Amino acid sequence: MATPASVHAHAPQGFIRKYIFSLDHKVIGIQYFFLALTAVFVGMFLSLLMRIHLVWPTAVLPLVGTIQPEAYLSLLTMHGTIMVFFVLTTAPQGGFGNYFLPIQIGAPDMAFPVLNMLSFWTTFLAFVTIIAAFFVSGGAPLHGWTGYPPLSAMQSAGPGEGLGADLWITSIAIFCIASLMGALNFITTTLDLRAKGMTMMRMPLTCWSWFITAILGLLAFGVLLSAGILLLMDRNLGTSFYVPLVVVNGQIMGHKGGSPLLWQHLFWFFGHPEVYIAILPGMGVASQVLSTFSRKPIFGYRAMVYAMLSIGFFGFMVWGHHMFMSGMSPYSAFAFSLLTMAIGVPSAIKTFNWLGTMYKGRLRFQTPMLYAIGFVSLFVSGGLSGPFLAQPVLDIQLHDTYFVVGHFHLIMGVAAIFGMFAATYYWFPKMFGRMMNESWGRIHFFITLAGTYAIFMPMHYLGLAGGTRRYSQYTEVAYLQKLMPLHQFMTYAAIITIAAQFIFVVNLFWSMFKGPKASDNPWEATTLEWTTATPPPHDNFGGVTPVVNHGPYEYGVPGAAKDYIMQTDPATVATH
Repeated sequence: MATPASVHAHAPQGFIRKYIFSLDHKVIGIQYFFLALTAVFVGMFLSLLMRIHLVWPTAVLPLVGTIQPEAYLSLLTMHGTIMVFFVLTTAPQGGFGNYFLPIQIGAPDMAFPVLNMLSFWTTFLAFVTIIAAFFVSGGAPLHGWTGYPPLSAMQSAGPGEGLGADLWITSIAIFCIASLMGALNFITTTLDLRAKGMTMMRMPLTCWSWFITAILGLLAFGVLLSAGILLLMDRNLGTSFYVPLVVVNGQIMGHKGGSPLLWQHLFWFFGHPEVYIAILPGMGVASQVLSTFSRKPIFGYRAMVYAMLSIGFFGFMVWGHHMFMSGMSPYSAFAFSLLTMAIGVPSAIKTFNWLGTMYKGRLRFQTPMLYAIGFVSLFVSGGLSGPFLAQPVLDIQLHDTYFVVGHFHLIMGVAAIFGMFAATYYWFPKMFGRMMNESWGRIHFFITLAGTYAIFMPMHYLGLAGGTRRYSQYTEVAYLQKLMPLHQFMTYAAIITIAAQFIFVVNLFWSMFKGPKASDNPWEATTLEWTTATPPPHDNFGGVTPVVNHGPYEYGVPGAAKDYIMQTDPATVATH
């Protein structure tokens, strides 16, 4: 049985061991959080350059100059990769999961503290490696964040497909190793280190979401790691896993027998579970926050758990819906289409349970609650376009249009980011001992919600009108020129929305040092992190191991002295 007790005999004193190479899961969680915060601003800046170029293709930008078509494709590739791996995967799981999973199950730390530290620094190394791709000869790769061969497998395929592409693949491989280490840690911690009385069905839904996400990561990242190693071999060692007999620039390349579709199968076998690796922690946070601020038990706790398990299970069976354009057998396409429709059922269960949790609740519309409601709104809006793309006959028409971009940005991108915002505003008092400014939090929420809908909802209309994605400019195609006013509207919305994120950053850093002091339980919540000091001591509970007597969402209990019962309250207290 794993035990981190020896690590927590006493708190480290030196600066490097305490704040840099720390073994404390709380410090590591904060390190992940700020790494993701850095990455999200890099990713947003790249997307802003893309939008500016689409509307003003000949503009000369300071420090950047004129963006050429190949540079646009590099921006697209790097924006997608940085956001998917270093924001949507890193912040919810590595940041909040690392910080709060052990505290919420009553453990002193993660099961393997040294492995935990290594997983963060390996992730950091992956981030440095991918940023380095901008600065090498030829620049960043232009093969898209999905890295489809043969474009990604040929050194001579275009600018950025030399050393930049090697760094891109290496970065993802390093990230996979870090994620595998983290996943092992999360699974072991959840199964082995729960406090007395903390049965699986008494765990907060956040813990369930991190646990299921770790299982997905363990099964998915190993496949991507293998695929990346094979791609590096094709590029540098002359193997032919993905490259068929091809002619490039009039020369027959020394490859034969490879299949580009093999990469697609391996990539999307990882890529679709990755969607749920990004969104499941947001689902857990939304459940936690909606219950706390509705002052009601979560509606259908067991149904929520089984729905998340079902999403994790089905997530590995639907990768082919990304490949309807590849010429797959209609029978295979039908099977993938049916399974894709099926995965909507547990998602719908969760949505109705969130609405049931709020129904007739005593709602407190504070900033975490607003972001949790925003998460549900974006999850539903983005999800409604999913069944369209699940039909091969429709997907073939819509696949290479902005309809797909609008769909996955709403449901996977900004929905997950709203989950992160909800988690930040909710747990900030526990992490830093101070409260964030409520008024600025609300202003940030309303601008961000309106802005994200203004950016990504019109993309669906663009797609239905035939607006193609991955094109660097539309000035050469007559029918696409008619769609330019919509592009201009989305670009103005993106500029305003990105500017609003600086409200959040100022609020975050100002509140860390100047915000009003937080009590141990400012939201009157029930889970274990609110039973300990603020911020938590080195071993989380000051040497006292908590004993759990109740479920995680005991709100509005009839006859109770308060409208909530902590998980550690005596068993004699009546609950639901």
